[in-house]
Amino acid sequence: MSRNPTLDQSTCIGCETCTRICPNVFHMVDEHLAGIHNPTGDTEEKIEEAMDNCPVACINWED
Repeated sequence: MSRNPTLDQSTCIGCETCTRICPNVFHMVDEHLAGIHNPTGDTEEKIEEAMDNCPVACINWED
């Protein structure tokens, strides 16, 4: 069973790191805010890479 990522938009700074690493999951909602358009669009390892590289740690696994 795969886990789904969540993104805390109140913490997001819109750096686009997640969208560059994992574009099948993350997208820019507007100029300074990322969002999730397909939570199962890539491997957990690739999503973890986006999580690990997020400078404000706003991406986590859903509880």
